[in-house]
Amino acid sequence: MSAWFTSLEGTEAGHQLALALALLAAFLHAVFGALQKGRHDPWLSRGAIDLSYGLMAAPFALFVVPWPEPHMWLIFVGVFLIHVGYKLLQAFTYTKGDYTVVYPVVRGTGPLFAVIGAYFLFGETFTGIQWLGVGVLLSGIFGLAAYNLIFLQSNRDTLPAALALALFTGLFVALYTTYDAYGIRATADPFTFLAWFFMIDGIFMPPIAAVMYLRMKDRPALGPLAVRGFFGGLTAFASFGSIMLATRLDKVGEAAVLRETSTIFAALIGVVFLKETVGPRRIALMALIALGAVIVEMGG
Repeated sequence: MSAWFTSLEGTEAGHQLALALALLAAFLHAVFGALQKGRHDPWLSRGAIDLSYGLMAAPFALFVVPWPEPHMWLIFVGVFLIHVGYKLLQAFTYTKGDYTVVYPVVRGTGPLFAVIGAYFLFGETFTGIQWLGVGVLLSGIFGLAAYNLIFLQSNRDTLPAALALALFTGLFVALYTTYDAYGIRATADPFTFLAWFFMIDGIFMPPIAAVMYLRMKDRPALGPLAVRGFFGGLTAFASFGSIMLATRLDKVGEAAVLRETSTIFAALIGVVFLKETVGPRRIALMALIALGAVIVEMGG
């Protein structure tokens, strides 16, 4: 499978597959965010999810895929540190604001930084129409942020902090997107990177979650938390794996922007499953973010 996948790099078939993978990652990342933000404390949810996908990835990393080349170990150190920063910021963000408030800002801010990073790291450039799409996307993001600041009634005291944290989390989204793209391109077998990434990435959060769990007075039942972790782990494999593979097949900037159509899925999940209120104006602004992503793809 690795040979077939790498043979698609730089081809039209590879471009189409990268498009499909980026859109799949968009939907699944919205699901992943909802799993972390849902009924359990975000720290506990993230710990359970990371433990699940770390354990699931370990047999593949150790016994199935080829072992990483020597130069990959330093890259994995960078991957680990960047994702630690991202996870801490994301957890703090989710504790400060509603899912439908912070998620669009996190996921929408990331592409701008990712496009800039892809220019400096990979020499990627955007056409004028694509930059127009980025502008449309950003207008939706900052319009949504402004609307929330003016009209949102819940969590008013923590809203400014939530939006600031969401902005910095978006910066780390771009950082891990571009750096992971560099990492998956630095090894001969992309599935080696994925297996070792998930095994290494699953180390940090479970001990923190365990300590927080033991300190709680009203501890949630471990059974439902473990189930959430299991399904979150499977979703993480499909979501993060899809976007990483997309960045190996095609432009990092385009994949990063297309993934942010996840804001529409996030709005639907927030309303249907998390019972959050999303009015027509906020839906329109989220749609504007998705429209910007579509313009970027069509403009290429």
